[in-house]
Amino acid sequence: MFDILDFHWARPDNIIYFPIFLFFSWLILRNFNQIKKISCVLVHKVNQKLLFSGFSVSKQKIKTFFLLAALFCIFLALLRPQWGKKENVVVQQGRDLLIVLDISRSMLAQDLKPNRLDFVKLKIRNLLNKLRFERVGLILFSGSAFLQCPLTADYPAFLTFLNSVDVETIASGTTSIDSALLKAINVFSNSQDRKNKLVLLATDGEDFSTNLKAVKQKAKKENIKVLSWGIGTTQGAPIPKIDRFAKQIGHEVDKDGSIATSKLGEEKLKDISSYLDGHYFKSTNSDSDLNDITRVIEGFEKENFEDKKLSLYEDKYPLLLGVAWVLLLLEWLL
Repeated sequence: MFDILDFHWARPDNIIYFPIFLFFSWLILRNFNQIKKISCVLVHKVNQKLLFSGFSVSKQKIKTFFLLAALFCIFLALLRPQWGKKENVVVQQGRDLLIVLDISRSMLAQDLKPNRLDFVKLKIRNLLNKLRFERVGLILFSGSAFLQCPLTADYPAFLTFLNSVDVETIASGTTSIDSALLKAINVFSNSQDRKNKLVLLATDGEDFSTNLKAVKQKAKKENIKVLSWGIGTTQGAPIPKIDRFAKQIGHEVDKDGSIATSKLGEEKLKDISSYLDGHYFKSTNSDSDLNDITRVIEGFEKENFEDKKLSLYEDKYPLLLGVAWVLLLLEWLL
């Protein structure tokens, strides 16, 4: 979109049709020149009115002008000219959803391809395509938690924050679900008037929390609903070891020297969701888990967000199409 000549043009990309406009203009002008030449060859211009009572070069000039003007109006209409701003108040309704994403080293396990972290990032992107009008935020956690993206209805902005999460973001081998829930409580503390405060906890369930019970009680008091999303398989997979250049250099090992394996801890996630009036979902290669998550989220009552004022330009291209139609009609009547 751009502004020129005090007009706002909504589809400047349609300028690509300008060569077509020039081509048809050339055809119209060539046709006029041929008619003019033929009329001069057949009859001297002094006798044209006697032999061809309904013909005149001047009339052909006017008809040609009408055709060219109509064609030009149609071309301008393709660019969608707009002017005259109109202010609209949009009532926004939806739900607040905090996506709490585990970024501990166990999320690099490859029982889901290419690994758990990349797998769930793709799933979250697909989930946003299924949600409508929800405000979403992003919390990342491992041994500690931090707010990556505040609650927003701007999904492209959210995805920008999500896409920035990669292997280099992972800095801790531990997982602390209590710190993640505590951060969610703090974020929702600014939304005390909300009936529904939804948390989608995406993790493999491995946890080294020291204060989970107390944090769950606090979340319960704050009316926070937790939807747990188990990322991984119960069979598990070795945890890759990553160097400072984000390259895999083997696998993590336990204290006894054996390769460390991470398995999906479903029971803890089910317990958290059950206590906090939510649901547990297991990740799948199909969209069945996303469909279930969407259905549960949509089951919660929508709430009004702050009304949004939008200043929108009014489309005026129908006027140009109307002028083009009148010009074509006049050309036909002549």
